[in-house]
Amino acid sequence: MLSPSLEDYLEEIFRFSVSHDIVRVTDISQKLNVKLPSVTKAVGKLRAGGYITYQKYGLIGLTEKGRQTGGYLVERNTLLQEFLRTICADCDVAAEAEAMEHYLSKSTIVSIQLLTVFMKENPATYQQYVDYVQKSKRKNKER
Repeated sequence: MLSPSLEDYLEEIFRFSVSHDIVRVTDISQKLNVKLPSVTKAVGKLRAGGYITYQKYGLIGLTEKGRQTGGYLVERNTLLQEFLRTICADCDVAAEAEAMEHYLSKSTIVSIQLLTVFMKENPATYQQYVDYVQKSKRKNKER
């Protein structure tokens, strides 16, 4: 099981690998705004866990395990952002999803996904919810 920090590294390596042919330690360092030694240490742990291939001062590659796990991590983040928008959360959606994602069980993630899909498939029900939220927010402002 990956720590929240290693999940962040693997998620970013996966994201970067989708849009770039080459992934380097410096790319991840810049994207996550962390120092090179921190990335090197994390990369070593991810390599030891079988998630990536990496040779010192070389390119980072994803193993099949890394691709599957990285893909799941990106999907989970995307789902949580969609969920926060669905429930009309008044927050920095990306930051909130990042804060939530590491601490929810897979069962909770599945439940969130079911609710999000349910709301999409039932627009009348979703609109009732949105109306309720807006009405509640107006009431709270009046207090």
